[in-house]
Amino acid sequence: MKKNILTGSLGLLGLTALLAACMPTPAPPTYECKTGSTITNIGTVQGAADASALAGQTVTVRGVVTLDAQAGLSGFYLQDVAPDGKADTSDAVFIYTATKPATVKVGEVVEVTGTVKEFNGLTQLDSVTTVTSCGETTLPVPANVTLPLASATALEPTEGMRIRISQTLTVTDTFTLGRFGELGLSSGGRLFNPTNGQGGDAASNKLRTIRLDDASSKQNPTTIPYLTGTDPQTATRRAGDTVTGLEGVLHYANSAFKVQPTKAPVFVNANPRTAAPKDVGGTVKVAGANVLNYFTTLGSAGRGASNATEFTRQKAKIVAELRALNADVITLMEVENNGETALDDLVAALNAAAGSAEYASVKTGKVGTDAIRVAIIYRPARVEPIGAAQIDTNAVHSRPPVAQVFRDRAGKGVFTVMANHFKSKGSCPTTGDTDQGQGCWNLQRIEQSKAVLAFSDKLKVTDPDVLIMGDLNAYGAEDPIKTIEAAGFESLNKRIPAADRYSYQFNGEFGYLDHALASSSLGAQVSGITEWHINSDEPVVLDYNIEFKKHPECTSTTCDSPDLYAPTPYRSSDHDPVLVGLNLKADADPVIPLTVNVSGDETVTAGQPYTLTYSTGGAPDSVTVTWGDGKTDTFTTPTGTATHTYAAAGSFTVTVTAKRGATTTTATKNVTAQPVVTAGGVYFSEYVEGSSNNKAIEIYNGTGSAIPAGSLVVNLYSNGSATPNTNAFTLAEALPAGATYVIVNPGANAALKAKANIESAVTNFNGDDALELVLNGTRADVFGQIGTDPGTNWGSGLTSTADKTLRRKAAVKAGDTNGTDAFDPATEWDGFATDTFDGLGQR
Repeated sequence: MKKNILTGSLGLLGLTALLAACMPTPAPPTYECKTGSTITNIGTVQGAADASALAGQTVTVRGVVTLDAQAGLSGFYLQDVAPDGKADTSDAVFIYTATKPATVKVGEVVEVTGTVKEFNGLTQLDSVTTVTSCGETTLPVPANVTLPLASATALEPTEGMRIRISQTLTVTDTFTLGRFGELGLSSGGRLFNPTNGQGGDAASNKLRTIRLDDASSKQNPTTIPYLTGTDPQTATRRAGDTVTGLEGVLHYANSAFKVQPTKAPVFVNANPRTAAPKDVGGTVKVAGANVLNYFTTLGSAGRGASNATEFTRQKAKIVAELRALNADVITLMEVENNGETALDDLVAALNAAAGSAEYASVKTGKVGTDAIRVAIIYRPARVEPIGAAQIDTNAVHSRPPVAQVFRDRAGKGVFTVMANHFKSKGSCPTTGDTDQGQGCWNLQRIEQSKAVLAFSDKLKVTDPDVLIMGDLNAYGAEDPIKTIEAAGFESLNKRIPAADRYSYQFNGEFGYLDHALASSSLGAQVSGITEWHINSDEPVVLDYNIEFKKHPECTSTTCDSPDLYAPTPYRSSDHDPVLVGLNLKADADPVIPLTVNVSGDETVTAGQPYTLTYSTGGAPDSVTVTWGDGKTDTFTTPTGTATHTYAAAGSFTVTVTAKRGATTTTATKNVTAQPVVTAGGVYFSEYVEGSSNNKAIEIYNGTGSAIPAGSLVVNLYSNGSATPNTNAFTLAEALPAGATYVIVNPGANAALKAKANIESAVTNFNGDDALELVLNGTRADVFGQIGTDPGTNWGSGLTSTADKTLRRKAAVKAGDTNGTDAFDPATEWDGFATDTFDGLGQR
């Protein structure tokens, strides 16, 4: 019975095949154009050059619609039904319909009359006058494109055409996925920075690259494409994932060719997340983590969290990352340099998550003068610090290195960990230490490497096992790293397989800026190393920030993108952490050299307390602080703070002396005591409440004396509130007499930002919000009326506080210290048109 069924089925199939062979192939849909217009071949419009020879001329073209992207790109693509057969000209063109979309559909043949234009490298028909339908036809076969390209202009002859890339491509750039809905793809795997050590060069990398777009030029899309899902706990699209058989129309925008897909791409999650770093073995683990501006001072000129909500989100991600590293010593980069405040906050959060006092910090106080510093935390149950921290005070450092000697409590091995953060590659000078292939400031980074080596020589006096950790802002094959290697240190990162050797992504190229280098004696005690790829592979849109996202506290002009935040380690920073395992040999008790470090502010106001932080190594018998004004204090604690009040203004050299028996060592700190400055002559001198985020406030110091750093605070009172919101701003630098200081909104346009001394969220004001200027705790000026909501604005006409620029009248020499009295801006302010910026920076 079964055999008969099978035989019958085969017979039926054979009959079906025979009938199919006899039937003619269906003819493609027919079309007929009856306009009688003179048709210009699209290949003629495109021409063989980058720009059309017909630019500015009105033409009529005929073609089939291959992609209707009017909803996202304000136009559609048309491919010629009668191509010119020339290999060096494209057979397709973009039809820009702007705000007057045409009714077209894919497969429809249309005649279009419009003007040939070049728009940022894209040939298009603009100022369209007629779109006439002729019927339908089959779509042209996609042109095959293969990467790497033969040349930088190889795609020009297929601009606007249907294409297919049959090969497997790798996601190598996720940076703009959330902002613009696009991904960078490459052939032959991810792209590596040419100076990272994996070979290649910038030109060949570009030939391997193409971008995948979402058929839209809109920013902050309401739906982020190509993600693995919509659950905030898991949604991502990681670099290293792959896609095969990409089909679409080849668009050109933002100086790049982009595939606008006509078939949904199918991604393979080839580089899945891991819940923990790879095992590195060892009895002691040391990690390095860049925590991306961990600032407890909120709204600090674009550094760190803008408000309390963002800070809570940031903290949760950083804590999740550091706990999952499960390290016994962790070096940290980009901690706010505000004494121990930010570091203590992070340690407290770690311990709260652990439910016990799991971590402690190495106390250094403020280190150097930069806004950020390096720091070290550790597990007291696993390792014990020997002596105090040591700080390299060499002036070449951007952020002084901090070192600490530790002993493994279980195995009694002694080792020293040094935390570093070298000068960045950005903020390039126009002359001198410019980019010569390794980023700007490379010469300074080389000198910083030499200083680190000199510092390590001092550290080796205690114990030869030194581990240099940190963000050195140099890729693996660059000169600063070679300098350290040439002195006998091993770059442990090179033990990682080449394909996995990265911690940072920039412009779609990967490399490692985060290093672990071991002295020759320590190298043999290293059990393993890994870079945990939780950040560089992840889209930026997953971070803690709330701008542009559907969040109740979003203050951007558009808040449409999904908020995919989750309190997980993924995209907790922009750098991947490094983890090293150590199997330490037991050591005898080390002899700690007598050392002393001091830190503190550069200035203080006379009559106000000044606090100096000191730390010593080598167990001194006593520590003496000579303040430079004839006063001296003596302490018996090896690490602590000393407080002193200077009675009068002046410049003083503070000398800290550590004494052990007959041995002494000293460190000095120069302090300037500023004269007492009263609030009378410091005030708001200009106010900008322009279009969109064009907002700024200017402060003028008319007191006749410099105002010390940290003395001025700007508070924002929103919507009639009697208490300031969290976007307070503290001026972290001195304001000279007669100088102005301009604070600009981070979302302002380039023209306004060019006037800024700093950017801060304290400028998230509208015309109905009040501003307060405070000097040393005393109100100096108020703009608006605290506790009163005027509706939309105070004043009217040119002196309205909404959509205008207001400039303090020349006769005004002091601020309004009564913040609750009626406010009429016309009394003390002159008004100017919206987006007037020419007066900022001068009084």
